[in-house]
Amino acid sequence: MQATAHVDFIVAAYAAAIVIVGALIGWVLLDYRTQLRRLADMEKRGFTRRSATERTGPTAEKAKADA
Repeated sequence: MQATAHVDFIVAAYAAAIVIVGALIGWVLLDYRTQLRRLADMEKRGFTRRSATERTGPTAEKAKADA
């Protein structure tokens, strides 16, 4: 069996795998940045995370009154 007979297929398979993995990594990075932006926007509007310590003051009181 000659190794050179299938070199084109092997190179194409590796290239496709590299492109697909690269695209997935890029997609995850873009989604991560989008989620950070959304979270920062929500926190700016007064929403808090359940894991965060409870805030006191006008923002917390206003949020409770709106609920």
